[in-house]
Amino acid sequence: MPTDTRAPELDPADRRTDSEASVAASSRRPVITIMHASVGSGHRAAAMAIAQAVEQLRGDSGVPADVEVDVLDVLDFGRIHFDGNKTAAAFTGATRPIYDVTWRYTLTGRFLWGGGSAWSRIMFGSFNEYVEQKRPLAVICTHITAANTAVGARMMTGIEFPVICVPTDYEIEGWWPHKETDLFCVATEFMAETLRPRKVPERCIEVTGIPIRPGFSEQRDRARDCAAFGLPAEKMLVLVMAGAALPQPYVRFRAAMEETLPYLRSFENMHFVFLPGKDIAYAKHLNSVFEGMKLPNASVLDYVDDMAALMRTCDLAILKSGGLTVTECLCAELPMILLGKSYGQEKSNTVMLTSFGASMHATTSRELIMQLRHLHDNSEALHGLLVNANALRRPDAAKDIVRATMRLTGVPCERERHFAEFYWGGKPAHTR
Repeated sequence: MPTDTRAPELDPADRRTDSEASVAASSRRPVITIMHASVGSGHRAAAMAIAQAVEQLRGDSGVPADVEVDVLDVLDFGRIHFDGNKTAAAFTGATRPIYDVTWRYTLTGRFLWGGGSAWSRIMFGSFNEYVEQKRPLAVICTHITAANTAVGARMMTGIEFPVICVPTDYEIEGWWPHKETDLFCVATEFMAETLRPRKVPERCIEVTGIPIRPGFSEQRDRARDCAAFGLPAEKMLVLVMAGAALPQPYVRFRAAMEETLPYLRSFENMHFVFLPGKDIAYAKHLNSVFEGMKLPNASVLDYVDDMAALMRTCDLAILKSGGLTVTECLCAELPMILLGKSYGQEKSNTVMLTSFGASMHATTSRELIMQLRHLHDNSEALHGLLVNANALRRPDAAKDIVRATMRLTGVPCERERHFAEFYWGGKPAHTR
């Protein structure tokens, strides 16, 4: 099984003579390296989904039967160690507009970064050592930092391997190493149109979808799952996804939901399932509020391991527009209401989903109540959201990414080396 490992300690015995190194190379197991960054949970979830796909394709589609799968957090290799989750959470309060400008405008239009050896030498020398030891068949990256680190390691070591970039949202930031990436696996054709003006050749773009864990597209016995979760099968089940490892990104989402609580009992045909994630304090708060209000059509679930089963059981989700979560909803055929004003990549996700008619969007609690009333009284509208969402559903994205990766392994390619590279792209296909 794939393992989520930390930066390995390199064995001094690997510093061998040329002849010894040749013998070691001939006996070395092939390695596929999958790198994420612990900045939120989505990048790691996508990396683990790809690792599971490698395991499922062992001995097939060009995947060696004896392949070793390394799932790595690039931040573990950094010269300066910091908590990526806490750093990301710092941009969820009053600084959100600054983050929005940085993500959507700065260096995302025509002024681009092509990757360089400076980044790898200064910050991620230990990853260069990893590459020299493992000599991976390919490096698949689900985060920008990981992608740039992989490009730098390839330049510094001279070891050839393809770098595959897998953005985990429905738009692409400007810091990806565009010209040095062998393949971009993107969610939609809209994203491909963003890459073309950035001088990414057509052969380096493939529309695969965003990789998620298996199980979200499987048919299930709804009555049995409702009984397992203690939910009423005769009601329209509304899943309120209000929690994660860190509460900061959900502060405004939870505030909007609190304003809707007095109105929930009026939706007689709906049952609201609140999911606080690992936030025990918030779960206790909700239980206390529901008990005090004597609210008959709302319940709180503890941390759920089988999210695929819960999503397949529910009829509607209210959530933030995180890339991995909305993709899981798409594949589980779960209609969505995206709640709250979104920024950065979440704004791009919201625009993409609503432009397809694949979700609804409520900025305030009043808008949410209006949309819930519409769906409560016109349940057929849920079917319309599902039909529109089919254009974005790609449940086999992880396997498609692995197959595309294997087509590039072992293909000789001449690379340019540079200390750093900045360049101008063409006019953006989509203004932001």
